[in-house]
Amino acid sequence: MHRRLWPLALAALACSSRAPVPVTTGDTASAPAPPPPVLRAPLPPSAPPSEAACRSPEAAGITLFTSPRTPRIGAPLRVLAVAAAPLDAALAVRGPAGADLAGSRERRGGPPFWWYAEIAAPAAGTFRVSLRGPAIAACSEIAVATDPAPLRDPRAWGGAWPVRAAWNGAVEGLYSAWIEKLFDAPLDQLLAFPALHEVLRDPARNLLHDHLGQGEDDGGPHAPPIAPDCADLPYFLRAYFAFKLGLPFGFSSCTRGGGGLPPRCRSWHSNLEPAPQRTTTADTFVDFLRIKVADTVHSGTGRTPADEDGGDYYPVPLSFASLRPGTIYADPYGHVLVVAGRRAQTESGGGLLLAVDGQPDGTVSRRRFWRGNFLFAVDPALGSAGFKRFRPVVVDAGRPRALGNQEISARADYGDVSLTQYASGVEGFYDAMDDVLSPSPLDPSRALDEAIAALEEQVKGRVTSVGNARKHLASGGGRIDMPEGSSIFETTGPWEDFSTPSRDLRLLIAVDVVRGFPDRVARRPERFAMPPGKAVAEVTAELATLLHDELERRRFTYERSDGSIFSLSLADVLARAADLEMAYNPNDCAERRWGAPAGSEEIATCRRWAPGAQAAQMRRSRVWFHERRRPPRG
Repeated sequence: MHRRLWPLALAALACSSRAPVPVTTGDTASAPAPPPPVLRAPLPPSAPPSEAACRSPEAAGITLFTSPRTPRIGAPLRVLAVAAAPLDAALAVRGPAGADLAGSRERRGGPPFWWYAEIAAPAAGTFRVSLRGPAIAACSEIAVATDPAPLRDPRAWGGAWPVRAAWNGAVEGLYSAWIEKLFDAPLDQLLAFPALHEVLRDPARNLLHDHLGQGEDDGGPHAPPIAPDCADLPYFLRAYFAFKLGLPFGFSSCTRGGGGLPPRCRSWHSNLEPAPQRTTTADTFVDFLRIKVADTVHSGTGRTPADEDGGDYYPVPLSFASLRPGTIYADPYGHVLVVAGRRAQTESGGGLLLAVDGQPDGTVSRRRFWRGNFLFAVDPALGSAGFKRFRPVVVDAGRPRALGNQEISARADYGDVSLTQYASGVEGFYDAMDDVLSPSPLDPSRALDEAIAALEEQVKGRVTSVGNARKHLASGGGRIDMPEGSSIFETTGPWEDFSTPSRDLRLLIAVDVVRGFPDRVARRPERFAMPPGKAVAEVTAELATLLHDELERRRFTYERSDGSIFSLSLADVLARAADLEMAYNPNDCAERRWGAPAGSEEIATCRRWAPGAQAAQMRRSRVWFHERRRPPRG
């Protein structure tokens, strides 16, 4: 993968004193162990408990997490409560003088469920954080210092960062809540960022922003750009979280598969491997991400066989509870997404699963689950696609390792390894996801509207990608070399950054899904709440009319070669599907990449064409796009 990487220096990031239960690794003897996470047990159902009763309940499923690691006056104090159950509770933060200063009754997520509160500029003193309800009282006291001593990590260890805490169910819940808050936004908002660092530098999104109190996320010299592509994105998110909280982290070196064989992993690496020691812990971490992680992982890493222990992910059940934020989706053709949120089915709409992905140009965008975005296949030669989660990494006698499937199944706080998503083939997978997200029959017209909205989201994402290539060429970028054969889908350098073969293949599949929606209703009428007194054929005819009208109504714009804005409808996209089978070459002008007809006003501003040899190669490769299939690797 092409690395536009960063002199990444996430300035002295270190572990959190309020991370999960510490572990002894032998690498941190010179530093005091941090306290375990604040875990408190629920009280028996009763009247709201007293302050005294709240001070020492038994640990049982509530995590109270505060950031920064060392709270100080004038710096935002962020408080997160996480629970596995949908408790009727409220989060409150009480100041040193005894007054409630912040709080929230808004319960988010589920599961895990979480509450969030923030004090913008706390004074010095002891603050009391509590999650309270009729049957729960979990409390913790947090000291806010006037001038806290700087955090220092011991330099005796030789790894990228020291480990002082362990992954467990409570920490996974915290990780899910962090991911969900990071990418939260209204459904009607097109959530897209030029790069991941734009998200991490936003204190309103990142509850670990400046967690170490050293300005590591402020956009200054200690917060350089982070722009992972799709395969890097889950690793970068997991590594960022692990580094800030002092957790173990690992990754595998795997093949991409090919020749009828799935990807296989050859070696495993961790943050505790010896690494060249830089001036600060953050500099060492930067090298670890830039040199080791980013240049090792790729899309094949996510497709290792699900029934084997090799690889960094394990497969999970298809259930609303299991597909929590932080879960990844590996498609069979080289794309990876990270689940970022869910919305339960309501009377007015179906349930939603939201995910984010990275693109070769560094952009990070949110997408909703549907067949056009989440491709699936059951083919041993491609490896195992589908929903997976990171394997927990443990440290035994100072040596890190990733747990295997049987070990994960045996742990009470995990226990969620499942191969069920592969049992019923491709159609069975999508049918199962329909049932997971929307257990009750859907209103067919609303379901069609949601499918069109998902297509619109995908088209607007392509606007950004085509625009990035146009800007590259306009700024003096020379002709981009085109790889041979199937390598157009997986390569490095400018072609990966600015071409769109994988995105266009998905767009063409999405076009087919929307175009065929009335037929889908006819195939599975039991999944839809048919209007009383109407036959299936009558409903599908009405859906065809609605589809035509909505595609004409919904419009978008793109920037032509001369900088002028041109408007198209989603109906234009469907009508140009054949032209979009050869529209991925960044050497072509933006007009050609949107299928502008020859001799039209739209194409008149075009000033660049792909070289003849590249055009000939695209004609030979067109069958892959026409048949909506990704070619196997040789």
